[in-house]
Amino acid sequence: MRTALVLLFLLALAALPGALLPQRSLNAGKVDEFIAGNGWWGRLLDDLEFFEVYGSVWFSAVYLLLFVSLVGCLTPRTFEYAKSLRAKPVLTPRNLARLPHHAEGETTRDPDDVVAEAKRRLKGWRLEVREEDDGARSISAERGYLRETGNLVFHFAMVGLIVALAVGKMFNYEGQVVVLANGSEFCNSGTFAYDSFTPGLRVDGTELDEFCLKVDGFAANYLPTGQADHFRADIRYQAGEDLANNTWRSHPLEVNSPLRVEGNRVYLLGNGYAPVFSVTFPNGEKRTNTTQWRPVDNLTYLSEGATKFDPPGVTDPAERRTKQLAITGLFAPTAVLDGSVLGSGFPDLRDPAVAVDVLRGDLGNESGRGQSIYEVDQSMVDSGRLDRVARENLRPGEQVRLDDGTVVSFDGVQRWVYLQVSHDPAQVWVLGFAIALVLGLGTSLVVKRRRLWVRATPRTSPDTGPDADPDKAGRTVVVLGGLARTDQAGYGEEFRRFAADLLAELAPDDEDEARQDVTAGRKT
Repeated sequence: MRTALVLLFLLALAALPGALLPQRSLNAGKVDEFIAGNGWWGRLLDDLEFFEVYGSVWFSAVYLLLFVSLVGCLTPRTFEYAKSLRAKPVLTPRNLARLPHHAEGETTRDPDDVVAEAKRRLKGWRLEVREEDDGARSISAERGYLRETGNLVFHFAMVGLIVALAVGKMFNYEGQVVVLANGSEFCNSGTFAYDSFTPGLRVDGTELDEFCLKVDGFAANYLPTGQADHFRADIRYQAGEDLANNTWRSHPLEVNSPLRVEGNRVYLLGNGYAPVFSVTFPNGEKRTNTTQWRPVDNLTYLSEGATKFDPPGVTDPAERRTKQLAITGLFAPTAVLDGSVLGSGFPDLRDPAVAVDVLRGDLGNESGRGQSIYEVDQSMVDSGRLDRVARENLRPGEQVRLDDGTVVSFDGVQRWVYLQVSHDPAQVWVLGFAIALVLGLGTSLVVKRRRLWVRATPRTSPDTGPDADPDKAGRTVVVLGGLARTDQAGYGEEFRRFAADLLAELAPDDEDEARQDVTAGRKT
């Protein structure tokens, strides 16, 4: 147990870097920025896996050692507990007056009646009635075994929680995807359908649970200050037999109210705007593109992005790389102009506008390197292979004409939603073990182990001496003792109440009060 406690402390200590330092799994950009800003110290922390704490070798070692220690601690305790459940309550001590709690009285009833009355009042206690050598009869009673039960449940639940979390990390996955709220569809058919995907150790993305959903619309309510009040995405989904029958079911998806389908949870994480641009090329062909732009101000939803076009009908790669177009800049849902500089005054669509640069040339799409959909390859601009040919502020319906006759139009705006699909087959087990852990801990803290003994001894001869009372011959001396196995708090009052009630019930009928000597409390 001491080893387990030390390892538990080490686990908490090892988790501190995960809370204080940026983690690569959550924000790789922040990690790179931290390393670049701290020189050799940042590189050393990176070598020691401080930016991947929960997947590091040393954290896993403490984690596994704690698991082994808990199992090694619980195994003998479980056998001891099972043995104690089958064992009888301990023998009645010879001198009950030496216990922290004791009481004494006399009655005209015989020992059998005393034992019967005590047994009736000790309902729910584990009892053992014994005959003693001097003709006395005694009861040994114990209560509070649930304390150890709760303690074992707590520790077994902790082991189960560790196992469930490990299983979840092996078979879980999370994926994020942006879907336009114009009836666009997303299907959980493979990793290629996601914008980003984080698989578990045993997940390769080829056997995902099949379901599809469509985002038909998105509604947002804002307070007058611009703070978000409520988000709702109107979606339809199909899974299981619905896929074969092409049946769609409606569901309002809200923040912190996920859609649960096929063992997956679909969360609404964010939203934004996607400007719609049309390009009419000199030959008369028209292309329309809707691409999500990312918010750079989460309060006003001022957004930035890049919408890219390939020229139609151009099959020569070299010629195509000289005529590609990119529309980059800022979008404001509620335009606020400071001269010619565009800003946004409110997150809702009240007066949308864009401030764009139109670039023509080689976008670098055929370089074999991945690039962000929100921006162009700056190296193409720096090398002169991508030139700015126009700069303009536009509102819906307005357009700008380029020097070669190409017309770029700002047609309007659509909404997009940012969804996360989470799958964790051990989630229910984690919840169950967490509840069992809390219940076990609460039980072990509330329930107290205590013991109580009652001895009824018949008087075989009257008292002697000047104050002797011959009428006491034939009476029964009742002695009670109590002992708390753990914390004494509260047991003294329980013992006094039980002793007073029992001795009052057994008091002789010819006396107004039984002579009682009740001492409750700790001896020093």
